Amino acid sequence: MTPDPASALQHRKRRHIDVCLTEPVDYQTVTTGLERYQLPYNALTQTDLGTVDLGTEFFGARLRAPVLIGAMTGGAELSGTINRNLAAAAQRLGVGMMLGSQRVMIDDAVAAKSFDVRGVAPDILVIGNIGLAQVQPTMLPALAAVLDRVGANGLAVHTNPLQEAMQHHGDTDFSGSMARLRGVVESIGYPVMLKEVGHGIGAAAAAQLVDCPVAAVDVAGAGGTSWARIEQFVRYGEVRYPALAEWGIPTAQALTEVRRVLPGVPLVASGGIRTGMDAAKALAMGAEVVAVARPLLAPAVESVDAVVDWLERFIDELLVCLHGSGAADLAALRERGVTELG
Repeated sequence: MTPDPASALQHRKRRHIDVCLTEPVDYQTVTTGLERYQLPYNALTQTDLGTVDLGTEFFGARLRAPVLIGAMTGGAELSGTINRNLAAAAQRLGVGMMLGSQRVMIDDAVAAKSFDVRGVAPDILVIGNIGLAQVQPTMLPALAAVLDRVGANGLAVHTNPLQEAMQHHGDTDFSGSMARLRGVVESIGYPVMLKEVGHGIGAAAAAQLVDCPVAAVDVAGAGGTSWARIEQFVRYGEVRYPALAEWGIPTAQALTEVRRVLPGVPLVASGGIRTGMDAAKALAMGAEVVAVARPLLAPAVESVDAVVDWLERFIDELLVCLHGSGAADLAALRERGVTELG
């Protein structure tokens, strides 16, 4: 008997979680490139650590720190627990959250419950999510409805041709995707961010966005989690194409290239952002905010407190980075910039 499409999608979402928790899904040979940059240290800083200000505005919302919980999951039963724990932690810390792909919400009312986070996080920035390969003009009213349902502040459209190519029965037709993206941006009624999923947006892609009024770009570079690796584990139980699993634009390179091509567009730095120092470098290089995803997955399975503990350490390190570089706030950090090594 042919499996129900919604059930198959829920099963795949659960397999994604299991693989991310149990398999080596990070890039094995490619790094973020952030290690090639140094945050300048100032032994005569004139800052008071207790008054360093990490506050910022993004997508019209005020954040206490320039941090988003990155898009992870939705659709499976465990996804609901994960999303609620992530959202409750974001509420406690005053940071934002991106939801996993909401395509499943459109066709499956039961799975839609896994995205309901406003009950535990009434005040946070919530950014919805849909795949560019799945976007069609006819689905835009339904997409707007699911954004309304979760109380989203904006929408992330993820472009992931490599991941889809590795996925069993993936959506591999990206022809006309720029026209579809423009259609979403111009008609959905929410600010729209374009993002990758961890293989990077670089200069070539950014050039195609010059006349497309996206509200932000998440460069989602290589060096952290490889979705081409995850999909191979899900599909084959092993990595059959290791070169494809290591393919992408490193995060530092992606951030530099997109900032140069789109100087006025707000940027999110994600892809292997694992420490407060990583975040400080990315922010000094021009990102407005950073996003962290997979390091929070296991804590989110455990509890709200586990997520808060991880994020508090991350944010505390970021605070010390600003203090040690002589920056009292994010604007001062960006003025200092970074030094390229070697």
